[in-house]
This record gives sequence, C-alpha cells and structure tokens, in this order.
Amino acid sequence: MAIASHLLGPRINILILTGSPIAGRFSFPEQIDFVRIPGMIKKTNDEYLPLSIKINARHALDIRKNIITATAKTFQPHLFLVDKEPLGLKKEVLPTLQWLRRCRPDTRSILGLRDIMDDAQSVKKDWKEKRVYQHLENLYSEIWIYGIQDFYDPIKEYEISAAISEKMHFTGYIPRKIPGKDAVRHIKKELGLQNGERLVVVSTGGGGDGYRVMDNYLKALETFSSRLPFKSVLITGPFMPKQDRNDVFRRARKLGIRTYHFYRQMEKIFAAADIVVSMGGYNTLCEILGQGTISLVIPRETPRKEQIIRARAFHRQNLVDFIPWDDFTPRLLHEKLTTLLQNPEPYHSAISRFRLTGIETMQQRLLEFRYNKL
Repeated sequence: MAIASHLLGPRINILILTGSPIAGRFSFPEQIDFVRIPGMIKKTNDEYLPLSIKINARHALDIRKNIITATAKTFQPHLFLVDKEPLGLKKEVLPTLQWLRRCRPDTRSILGLRDIMDDAQSVKKDWKEKRVYQHLENLYSEIWIYGIQDFYDPIKEYEISAAISEKMHFTGYIPRKIPGKDAVRHIKKELGLQNGERLVVVSTGGGGDGYRVMDNYLKALETFSSRLPFKSVLITGPFMPKQDRNDVFRRARKLGIRTYHFYRQMEKIFAAADIVVSMGGYNTLCEILGQGTISLVIPRETPRKEQIIRARAFHRQNLVDFIPWDDFTPRLLHEKLTTLLQNPEPYHSAISRFRLTGIETMQQRLLEFRYNKL
C-alpha cells in the first residue's frame, strides 16, 4: 500500500492482490483497489495453512494461483510488481509470469525484494531447489531491492550472477507518511501525556509470535515499575492468539497501560513515541525510522533469520539497538530502555542523517519506463 499510493499518477490504475485479512480496514485513494485472495499463515519455512477458511492447504493455494492468473489476464497490466517472494507462495505467481512473458512481452515484470530474505545459506539452497535463479534471469525485467547495498549486499551474499545483478536496482528503504505536529500533539493528548513525559510503544507487527516480547515487557514493568518513569502503549497485532492477547490485556489493565490489538495509523503513534520496542520487521522499522524515533529491536531468529540480520546491520549504523532473542530477559530490557532514555543522542544523530529513498527511486524508474514507451 505504501508503494502503490506513491506510484499513482494521471491515467494510472493500480490493482493490489493481497491475502491480508485486514486490507479492507484501510482507506484506498481513487484509482487504487484490491482483490482479496485467501490468506495463509506460516507454520514453518515451507508449511502454510489457510488463515480463515478450513480447507486443504493445497486447495487454498490453487484458489490463490487461479485468482492471480485470472486477474492478470483480465486487467492486462503494463507493469506487474511481485512483492517479496520471487515466485509467490509455493510458486503461485509462476504461471502468471510465464503468461506475461509469452502473451504480453511488453509488460514490465518487476520483483520487489526486501533488503534481507534470510541467511545466505538458506536462501541459496531454497533458490537452487526452486530454480529461482533461472526464473529471475528469464521472467523478470527488473529486480528492485528495498534496501541499501552497503548495509547488506544480496548480490554477494546470495551469489547472484552478473546476468541477474544487471537487472537489480537498490531503491533504499521505503518511507511512510509523516504526520504533522498537530496530529502528534493530538495523539499525546489522547494518551494523557504531560509535558516532558516519555512514551514507550511496544508493537509486535501481526502479533502471531509476539507474545514473549509483550510478556517480558510487562514483567519488566511489574518488577521495576517504580523505576520506569514513562507511559506505555502496547499494540499486540491482530494475529496474536486469543489466550495470549487476553493475558496481555488483563495484566496491562492492572498497570494502567493502554492496549490495542490493532492501530490504524501506526505512523502517528510511532511519531509520538520516544522509543518503540519492536521485533524488527521490514515495514515496522521503516515506519519507526521514518518518524525519527529510536527503536529497541527484539528480533526473532526462527523460522528465518531475516530480523536478526537486519537488526545487526542497522545497529552497525547506530540506527537501532537490539537484544538477541536468547538473551532477552525483563532485566536486560529494563536496562536497555533506561540507557536509551538517558542517552538517546547517538541514535537521534544517526537517524537524522538516514534517508528513506525507496519511493523516490521507484518513481525515477517509472519515469524511465514511460520515456521508453512502457
């Protein structure tokens, strides 16, 4: 959605194919709409199950594949942008890519990859088994890397050939909306923040695996509450299991902490925060850094190592601090938060120099496509 809203222009229509069950909660500008395909939830790196409908996973994947193909054939796009997975979930996008190459050769097929997919060994093994390298070379016009090559270089790490790397463009990270000062003041007033009072926001993305972060944060407050001079807001995410979410809400109420399972405008509450505790997912870090806010990252290391690799890369640039999953305790969390609140300047200084150029670079690529008669 962040990409689509910035790529709009005169006579441009954008159709988003998504499995997100919360897509309908967002407002879409004119000329952007979405087609909902059945959502899937990851169990392991290779196992996915239907999120809502109770049918065989293979049947759900077939429905997704058929909807994607039928939509592309009907919509007949000039540009087809695949996000994150080179062939989609279980190769669901492969038939569409092959049809576009065969029947609409003038369509630009673009793969958008996050800065980091997983550790190098896992990615190389997976891509070789699925023949991804061959498909990258034959089916895609360009590959956009939503990151900075100096932070993490997938060409080197994933052993990308020259024929593929020539198609790659490092866009930089993708910015989000920046709310005005009045909007931020309104959020602070809504949360009852007094002048000079600090705010820590804890967000675990979708929340499916975020309970331990919430649990340890609440334990830190329950143990050290008299020594934590700030207010807290917890956002569990819509996919946290109900029993875990109920536990978080119950304990938070006892501490007088405001808690949400879903927050519609994350950029506003991140802008109001002094620190955001997160798990370091790509979208979350872009949202936090775009607001100039400090982030303490608790990155998971299974089933993929994407988050821990990103946390280390950003930490080397002084953009975030992090606690490794195996070292994560309420006491260490308390110590890290105290240090960041007492000495935020090194992080603020680095964040102030950090530019999120992703949309700007993509817009430049689109202008070049039009110039070359996309």
